[in-house]
Amino acid sequence: MSGRPAPDWLTQWEYAHRGLHREGVPENSLLAAEGAIARGMGIECDIQRSRDDHPVVFHDWDLARLTGAPGVTGELSAGELEALRLLGTDQHPVRLAAFLAAVAGRVPLLIEIKSLPGYDVEWTCASVAWLLDAYQGDVAVMSFDPRVPEWFALEAPGITRGLVGTDTHENGFQGEWRKPDVLAQARADFLAIDVRDLHRPEAAAWRAGGRPLLTWTIRSPETRATGLALADALIAEGAGLA
Repeated sequence: MSGRPAPDWLTQWEYAHRGLHREGVPENSLLAAEGAIARGMGIECDIQRSRDDHPVVFHDWDLARLTGAPGVTGELSAGELEALRLLGTDQHPVRLAAFLAAVAGRVPLLIEIKSLPGYDVEWTCASVAWLLDAYQGDVAVMSFDPRVPEWFALEAPGITRGLVGTDTHENGFQGEWRKPDVLAQARADFLAIDVRDLHRPEAAAWRAGGRPLLTWTIRSPETRATGLALADALIAEGAGLA
């Protein structure tokens, strides 16, 4: 934990998971971002790093699910990624720089930096921090990888930083958020915990200490009720929206 208070805005918004996406509006697209803004929601988005070291708003490590194209996301340049189309629409992956310019501080942003054990995530952190240095708006970074909030604590401490946690989703970091040494390493301002794991005593202890607890992904009335009872802010989509 960081030991400093998180900004008030962090828990005063509900966040659209990967933007307000739906049929014909792909996740993490500019159109999904505009939909969230129109609905009065903050935006959660994901960052992958292109072959030429640009942070790109895109979730998956490979291209097939979101674009229908074969290949690995990080093996394409930012220009090549932007030339693809998302889910058969006219939308396409965009660099974080373009995404920030489009949102322009109108609503808060939660930027999840994707990582894997052994991945050189520090390069992504540095490229994101460089863009955020000039950004005028409420923004926080977060990751399952504790090296991300740790990097921001050391290199860009002015940026709000969080640790994402799960015990259910298999992603290489399951259960890491509950380890005291990991929490000490991460120096996070907030936690964002899988709604399926909110009943863990560690989540309650974090919140009882006056530290912000966000939760994802709220996809149903049932998970929405759980999130409202046990967390301070929701990251939601689909049937989980109010």
